[in-house]
Amino acid sequence: MALKGLDIFKLLPKAHSNCKECGNPTCMAFAMKVAQGAVEITKCPHVSADVLDKISESNAPPMKSFTVKAGDAEYKLGGETVLFRHEKTYVSKTLYAFSLYGCRTDEEHDSVIKEATAVDYNRIGERMYAEFVNVCTHTDEHFVALAQKAASLNRGVILSTSKIELATAAVDAIKDSKPILNGANKDNYEAFSKLASDNGLLLGVNAPTLDDLHDLVEKLEALGNKNLILTVDTHDIKTAFEMNTQIRRSAILNKDSQFGYPTLINVAGLTKGDINLENALAALFTVKYGSILIFETMDYAKALALYGLRQNIYTDPQKPMRQEVGIYPLNKGVSDSPCFITVDFALTYFVVSGELERSGVPVNLLICDAGGYSVLTSWAAGKFSAGSIAKFITEEVEPKLTSRTLVLPGKVAVLKGELQDKLPGWKVLVGPNEAVAVVKFAKELAA
Repeated sequence: MALKGLDIFKLLPKAHSNCKECGNPTCMAFAMKVAQGAVEITKCPHVSADVLDKISESNAPPMKSFTVKAGDAEYKLGGETVLFRHEKTYVSKTLYAFSLYGCRTDEEHDSVIKEATAVDYNRIGERMYAEFVNVCTHTDEHFVALAQKAASLNRGVILSTSKIELATAAVDAIKDSKPILNGANKDNYEAFSKLASDNGLLLGVNAPTLDDLHDLVEKLEALGNKNLILTVDTHDIKTAFEMNTQIRRSAILNKDSQFGYPTLINVAGLTKGDINLENALAALFTVKYGSILIFETMDYAKALALYGLRQNIYTDPQKPMRQEVGIYPLNKGVSDSPCFITVDFALTYFVVSGELERSGVPVNLLICDAGGYSVLTSWAAGKFSAGSIAKFITEEVEPKLTSRTLVLPGKVAVLKGELQDKLPGWKVLVGPNEAVAVVKFAKELAA
């Protein structure tokens, strides 16, 4: 149970009352901030190691947090503190992996890789791609070569095998990539735990039932290994859903430390080649707590909907989603194409850009810094004003474009006169109030 401010206060040494490093005038103020998570207990140099361990352990989230390497990038797994998103923002987004199977030919591997790596784009400042490659086999002598091919893709690698000989050889070959070693079970857990611990790797743990999984985690923790990810690898969809949900509920609601780990879900194993079912389950487990999902492959049909869902679920609802400020040529817009301007609220950007693209008219869409708010909200807050727009146009647009036609959103038509005065040489027009009318307006403007 997390310690309260008074509990932490009682643990602080007397030397803290004269401590300048913490930046707190009293011990109680410092203790309250530590309890609230506003400051780290390590800020005070007088706190002993025993007290540090006690406070850190008591205030740790019910689900352990790990940093995993995915090529040049790093991602967080676990660390969640709530069961539902409306309670508090989720901490670590679901990550995705496509698979390279030992039973496939080299040509089939190349085809899977080509299709999966083609899904790599940016949406609202976030890179959308499959962060991991799952290498799966139990008998293939080419496992090491396949692992090396996966590591060369500059993504994270999951080594899925229950054979310690194959796992050892693959880890030795790509240990600098810090792969996830996925294959510990009741028969091999001691050898796999040693291999993972010796190389500083996260260990995937698999068991057929929750009771068996709980017992296996206890045994691994007794060996000193708490760098684990719980693998939900069953061919029964109902069982997989129940296991994954109960793991999360047991950790957060019941404070069961043996289930306080992130989960790895083999969606491909559940669907047996049914791509439509795989897409549906991927969405389900993205919403229902899967830390890493393993697919058979990754393609645009799956990605476009799935990444949008993930971004909506794992985004702070109190922090607006913002499109990067800048100039966006649409329909092969060039330097002298007319300029439409709007705010950096992501939803506004996608709606307006979609309608402009549908018009087929070459234009430049200008995204102005408006604090991530909608048009009317940012205008009311003074963030989308004639002054801010004129400054953006003068500093960012005029040096890059020759066009001097600017179309304002219809709902801020009141800005036209003042903006025209601030931008001599520009023709300021007022566009439609609603995005649905943008297509007609753009076509008439180009006529």
